[in-house]
Amino acid sequence: MISTEQIPGPLKDRPQWICWKTEDRNGKPTKVPADPKTETYASVSDPDTWATYTTAWTYYDLNAEIDGLGYVFTADGPYAGVDIDDARDPDTGMLEEWVIDILLTLDSYTERSPSRSGYHVIVNGDVPSGGNRTDQLEMYDANRYFTVTGDHVPGTPTTIAHRPQELAQLHDAYIAQDDPDTGPPDPTDISLSDQELIEKAMNASNGEKFRRLWVGDTSGYPSHSEADQALCNYLAFWTGGDEQRIERLFSKSGLVRDKWSERADYRERTIRKAVEDCTAYYNPDGDSVTTE
Repeated sequence: MISTEQIPGPLKDRPQWICWKTEDRNGKPTKVPADPKTETYASVSDPDTWATYTTAWTYYDLNAEIDGLGYVFTADGPYAGVDIDDARDPDTGMLEEWVIDILLTLDSYTERSPSRSGYHVIVNGDVPSGGNRTDQLEMYDANRYFTVTGDHVPGTPTTIAHRPQELAQLHDAYIAQDDPDTGPPDPTDISLSDQELIEKAMNASNGEKFRRLWVGDTSGYPSHSEADQALCNYLAFWTGGDEQRIERLFSKSGLVRDKWSERADYRERTIRKAVEDCTAYYNPDGDSVTTE
């Protein structure tokens, strides 16, 4: 059961909650996000599939098929999450030194993961550009959800601390210097024309959401920038991670505005994040290519 009392109040107050359930994907158990309102799949790029904490908790509490709660990080939100997998030494059961370094440096609300073999740390701050993950460590501040258990780690704060400098320090030490091959799949060549690709995206199961973004409808998103990121996320999947094609297609969409046209840094950052966060690409010949 989830320990609701330990989850920080400011996190509960934000309407960015989903549920999750375990499904078998290619022979591997996978935590699949679920919309607490419609009982369908949730998406980290679609606020329409998120809910308040109370709604998510109620759905979890009443539905035996739901395994837990999740919180979605957004670019305009104040929080970032640090995920530490397999934190304990398998021989001694003690925390590994690098894990202790991270927990002491961040000194913020920390809870055990559902498996109890890892930790999730929530901080107030932004994750620097230049990667989000290594083999056992991940950092995200947008377009990701973390499972939330409320299984607070004794000795760590019960509140979310402001740690932008510490987050940047750890990112530089553990992620920015990591093997550059760690990350999203290699770009996949998609031979379909731009028009064919857009038609495919609009006719997919989530095609209506793509279509609304494509024509410039930002309703349901906290900001225009969030809508930009959501469309780039879709395009990263459909283009096989081709950054130049993402930029070209986005520039044909109804979301184009001065900020996109005139600020190369904004375009590059948004597209790069979409590709870095993409774990699967469209494959015209069959199944998606994934890193999972």
